[in-house]
Amino acid sequence: MKTPARTGPPGKIKIMTAFSRLMETKDFQSITTAEIAGNAGVTEGLIYKYFTDKKDLLHQVLHQHFAAFQAGIEAGIQEKQTCIGKLEAIIFASLDSYTHNRVLARILLLEVRNSLSYFESGAYAMVKIYARTILDIIREGMETGELRPDMDPFLLQKVILGAIEHTCLKQVIFDKKMDVTAAAGGIVDIIFNGVKHHGCH
Repeated sequence: MKTPARTGPPGKIKIMTAFSRLMETKDFQSITTAEIAGNAGVTEGLIYKYFTDKKDLLHQVLHQHFAAFQAGIEAGIQEKQTCIGKLEAIIFASLDSYTHNRVLARILLLEVRNSLSYFESGAYAMVKIYARTILDIIREGMETGELRPDMDPFLLQKVILGAIEHTCLKQVIFDKKMDVTAAAGGIVDIIFNGVKHHGCH
């Protein structure tokens, strides 16, 4: 699992790193705080100095991942001249992130959304920033005439987010390979070129 460079107290970094490594081979529910502490080389009490509980630890790991991902998204779209180009870049980057961070992707898609505490966490706040980035680009495209001005921007946002998740869900669950370029290209083609045959009226 790729993890962004971590900053903060050494003990906290050790705990987050150990927890991330444990998640590569074990499911979240089976990991104990004693196990995390043992792998981190710290006392179990130190975990509770930095984290409320195991879920809080998970949410902070996710937050750090999302923050690094969002920073990459914002840097990437600066290089694009069109709104569609920016949305294409986000779709590709999102699929690529899911593919190369299978453990976190599986947790995000299948586990944390069942917990109300996730929706109050900093991790979810970063997800909302990501979704708003997509919405802002759509609105910009509608204002400039690049995208249809008569559509519902929220609906297109949901279509993009749903397409990204459903495209990689099976691959993430069953750990199957995915051609990110082909998958992203397929989503982009259907969304921006449509499905109606050009010869039909």
